[in-house]
Amino acid sequence: MIWTHAVIVFLCLCPIYAAFGQDCPSRQDMQSSLKQVQKLLSTHEAAYLQSLRTLRKKLTLLQNTATKQTGKANNDTCLKLDTPANSRKLGKAQTPGHEVHFLCDAGYELVGAESRMCQESLTWSGQQPTCRNINECASSPCLNGGTCVDEVNQFSCTCTKGWAGATCQSPVPTFFVTMTNTSSATPSAAAAISPPAVTVGPFVRPSRCTQVQDTTHCTCDPGYTISGRDSTTCTDIDECELFHMGQAGRLCLHACVNTPGGYRCTCPAGYNVTRDGRNCKDIDECATRQNNCTRDQMCINTYGGFQCVRVDCPRIRNATYSKTSPLRCERNPCSVDNRVCSQAPNSISHHFLSVVSNLSAPRTMFRVSALRLMGDTLRFSLLGRGQARRHFTVQRSDRQTGQLVLGSPVLGPATLEAEVEMTELEKGVQLGRYITKITMFISQYEF
Repeated sequence: MIWTHAVIVFLCLCPIYAAFGQDCPSRQDMQSSLKQVQKLLSTHEAAYLQSLRTLRKKLTLLQNTATKQTGKANNDTCLKLDTPANSRKLGKAQTPGHEVHFLCDAGYELVGAESRMCQESLTWSGQQPTCRNINECASSPCLNGGTCVDEVNQFSCTCTKGWAGATCQSPVPTFFVTMTNTSSATPSAAAAISPPAVTVGPFVRPSRCTQVQDTTHCTCDPGYTISGRDSTTCTDIDECELFHMGQAGRLCLHACVNTPGGYRCTCPAGYNVTRDGRNCKDIDECATRQNNCTRDQMCINTYGGFQCVRVDCPRIRNATYSKTSPLRCERNPCSVDNRVCSQAPNSISHHFLSVVSNLSAPRTMFRVSALRLMGDTLRFSLLGRGQARRHFTVQRSDRQTGQLVLGSPVLGPATLEAEVEMTELEKGVQLGRYITKITMFISQYEF
């Protein structure tokens, strides 16, 4: 076929040569030219076939990749984790690299991993935790022979005779006076004696007197005492002053209010008095919906209050981010020639901690770990200056974990912020950056 077309071309050229007064090429010249044309066409044909084969391979590869990705999209998730009894689970993502966290209800303590991560093998790291009831009687809080009864998130004491209070820390005063009555006509008889009329009020009461064999006994109700030499009047005992610092410590964790015949403990705003009547328990305004956070905000419970926060993805030149969870933003893929984008953080996550005032230090507040080490070096560092540098340091606890350490106690109320950067390197070349922002809300009180 190629030869036929070549001959036709040359035959058609002969009249053209004749028209310009030139001789038609000889047969030998024509054969030589035809061989060159054949060689040229064979080369083009081979290149064309090779291109077709390469294109076919690429199409097959793309088709296989698309099929695998479709299958992955349906199955590339870890199995859903159950929420342990008496706890709540934070986090819903089940794809590799994402974590879920567990928090036990009040009165229960966590046994096992606080968080679990979906691994590349589509299995969860660690073991499923449980929440067990805290035994409030383990520390033997009941004093003076009292019996402790463990309850959910609290305890109660059954006191022995002569003791009272939440932890049987207060003696029950039984005051009496003895008077000799020589005019008694029947010394062997026991009779009640009516005291003279006295002015009484909530903190003053008349005593109760009885006569037995020329002796008069006057007693007061619990919480009252005989007023000096006047055996007919009982005055209230100020337990808040008398038992301010007893064997069990302060009578009340926060404030004590004296009442007729007793006392009561009060707590600051944002706290409730516990069932033992002495301690203060934080009110979770987020769980009880006692907050004014809007729909685009997250409610973070703090000791004595709450905070409304909104997490927005950063705006970095030549890089864009998408929210993959309420507290995490991940960088969208960068173009090959966009070096600024490739140097931007791969992800930025936010964490909020509620801390009591004057927390003892040094203390580890947060840990940052790599799921798997991509390069040959993993570096942890503390970003920012000023407040963060004054209170925090970053230390390495193992090859793949860094920890944020509080260096000194901080008096509340205050808010501290720190940024921990984790960088993956391969022979000094950056492979990825990951930033974790930790915000600590420090309460006004130490309890």
